[in-house]
Amino acid sequence: MDPDVQRRIGELVAELSAGLPGADDDVRTAAAESVAALRRLADVLERPAGAGTSDGRPAPVEVVVPVLGVDGCSAGWVGALLEPGAPRPRIVVAPTIAELVAMVRESTGIRVVGIDIPIGLPDSTIREADVLARRALPGKASSIFSTLTRSAYAAATRLEADTVNRGLVGQGVGAQAFALRDKIVEVDAWLRTRPTVTVLEIHPEVSFAAMTGAPILASKKTDEGRDQRLAALEAAGLPRPSVLQGSGYAVDDVLDACAVAWSAARHTIGLARSLPDPPEVFSDGIPAAIWA
Repeated sequence: MDPDVQRRIGELVAELSAGLPGADDDVRTAAAESVAALRRLADVLERPAGAGTSDGRPAPVEVVVPVLGVDGCSAGWVGALLEPGAPRPRIVVAPTIAELVAMVRESTGIRVVGIDIPIGLPDSTIREADVLARRALPGKASSIFSTLTRSAYAAATRLEADTVNRGLVGQGVGAQAFALRDKIVEVDAWLRTRPTVTVLEIHPEVSFAAMTGAPILASKKTDEGRDQRLAALEAAGLPRPSVLQGSGYAVDDVLDACAVAWSAARHTIGLARSLPDPPEVFSDGIPAAIWA
């Protein structure tokens, strides 16, 4: 770790540990939590860069600050909340992304929200993020849908969207891709409210491939696929959630949210990488990249 960074972290720990004269209990509690987070961060940064396990997989992730991984589900959105010191991911559900994040922020100061949804919509091109994500998933590339143009998402029907998208990028609009329209538009509108957290696009299959060193080819909707993903999460430092399914969300939704949370946690300690690097930026001004 850079000696100057290490020194500054030490100074911050010392300053916060000394206490805040005249501060109330809430402020002192917040200071104590900050000290603990800084110490965990220092421990992570002191390890050799790229350190991993003997089989080449990344070392189990260190959760130094609260992060939320989110996946869409029939109930709306399901989130996997990772907190420093928590024994396992906590599962939360809400009908909208805004409500989900607001609910979590009532009880914890999340720093990063990762979402399995396209963020940063192209104007008249194919997103490089989608192209690179497919290349990262040999044998599993079909799990990455092409993000439509912003104009196509503004269309009311799939037929209209197909006409618009073909005219701009020469590609039609599949049923599965258009089925994501409402959730993509919802997240895009929420981002325009400028939420005061870092929001990242994270694709679960890219995250699972980063965890294991290769894509998990078994379908996430089969017993084999679920078992392989649970094992990958466990090895990556995320124990099995106490809840795996419920009203409006399935096991694969929860596992995807956990994989997204893993990459979000990696982002907070500087280990995540973006596809592409740097992200593209279209007319909406929102960085477009898939993180893992």
